[in-house]
Amino acid sequence: MAKLQVAIDLLTTAAALALTAKIAPYIDIIELGTPLIKNEGIKVVTAMKQAHPDKLVFADLKTMDAGELEADIAFKAGADLVTVLGAAGDATIAGAIKAGKAHGKGVVVDTIGVADRVKRAREVTSLGAAFVELHAGLDEQWTEGYSIQVLIDEAARAGVPVSVAGGVNIKNITAVIQAGAIVAVAGAAIYGAEDPAAAAKALRDAIDAA
Repeated sequence: MAKLQVAIDLLTTAAALALTAKIAPYIDIIELGTPLIKNEGIKVVTAMKQAHPDKLVFADLKTMDAGELEADIAFKAGADLVTVLGAAGDATIAGAIKAGKAHGKGVVVDTIGVADRVKRAREVTSLGAAFVELHAGLDEQWTEGYSIQVLIDEAARAGVPVSVAGGVNIKNITAVIQAGAIVAVAGAAIYGAEDPAAAAKALRDAIDAA
């Protein structure tokens, strides 16, 4: 069964904890966004894992160098998954994966900014990534003409375990799952909703139905 990941792009630990308290029954992976970790520090990872020990806590570090060191810091803080950028060198990604194996945790390779996401997804999967995030960042999503259909088509072609992040919502989540994504990543569709719990439940139901 595909998993639902919430990308929390809020800026305080208190706000992140308040949100997850509402939506926890419907989500599988709690992603602590890069701005949140930069603003609050690695302690937000520990706080979230303590609050939700039954969920996978995803530290979106977007590491570009010192892969083993940065991943080790996050895993020690309680993260189950960390991100390394696909644009990083193979040695950086391999270092993070080494740390993951030492802790029994996983590394997700984020393809934000990568020109050929499918090619890089296949390459880093062979290095041992848990899965690859086909990701269009916020700046790309705000570019005129952007469509999540590009990511959906890439997921269908990748042939390796992928998640899709870049505007997932109730209108397209079925297509995301049917394209083969093992994780659907929803951010504003949940935290920006008038009723985040209802929004998360609707996404969960759509995944289960797909």
